[in-house]
Amino acid sequence: MAETNRELADFLRRARAQVDPSRAGLPPDGRVRRVPGLRREEVALLAGVSTDYYARLEQGRRITPSPAVVEALGRALGLDGAGRAHLRDLFGIGAAPATGGRRPAGVQRVRPGLYQLIGALDGEPVLILGRRTDVLAANRMARALFADFDGMPRRERNYARWMFLDEDARALFADWEDQARTAVESLRLEVGRDPRDRATAELVAELREHSAEFDRWWEQHRVHQRTHGSKRLRHPLVGELTVEYETLTLPGDPDTTLFVYTAEAGSPSRRALDLLASWTLTGTSAESGHEA
Repeated sequence: MAETNRELADFLRRARAQVDPSRAGLPPDGRVRRVPGLRREEVALLAGVSTDYYARLEQGRRITPSPAVVEALGRALGLDGAGRAHLRDLFGIGAAPATGGRRPAGVQRVRPGLYQLIGALDGEPVLILGRRTDVLAANRMARALFADFDGMPRRERNYARWMFLDEDARALFADWEDQARTAVESLRLEVGRDPRDRATAELVAELREHSAEFDRWWEQHRVHQRTHGSKRLRHPLVGELTVEYETLTLPGDPDTTLFVYTAEAGSPSRRALDLLASWTLTGTSAESGHEA
């Protein structure tokens, strides 16, 4: 382990700078604030720890606080659920004792039953994402709505990479900036869970080198857990539509997530999806059985 936990130090500093002191419940002390957010001693006060102890945490010292202290820090910094999970990950709270982290990352495979499942949901776009947002599988409608991930070279079948480095993705999303920032923040969350994963580090390095937006948002060190939401699209075949998505994490396989996209019955977006389905009906189906 490195002498200092740089990811932890960076996250604590940036989270502290984003807290509005007027909403943190602190009494006014009359001092002029020269930097945004809370002072170190204020975070320490709100979390119930000494200023020296918190300062050492923010320096990335090799300290493992109790789960109660980590939760108190999360409250003091106003972190949401994803932020608190990220903080626990950075402290190593809950990591497997035998490995000091998640299990070794091998090549992910999609079992045949999942191919059958996303094929059965043929009227709705479905993506299966793995670690670091790798696209493990996509049914016919997902390929028609987003991109032909199956036709890409294996190393390019990654949702975040496609979002930032493919001009078609920028043109497709009417809310590209919102979607792209979410992709960065979701990837940040994953890095905290497994900071030693080489493939993730290589992906991040590539995106930081080739995308100024990715690099800028990565530096902000914000995290997000994608559970549900919406996407606004300008599709080249069926025009403008909005799809809602829900995520389903598989029991026993937390590294694999299904993203199911739908539109409200009878809405213009639903009609656009149905039209897209009819136009692509003769395309290859997702249950062809090859593995992404």
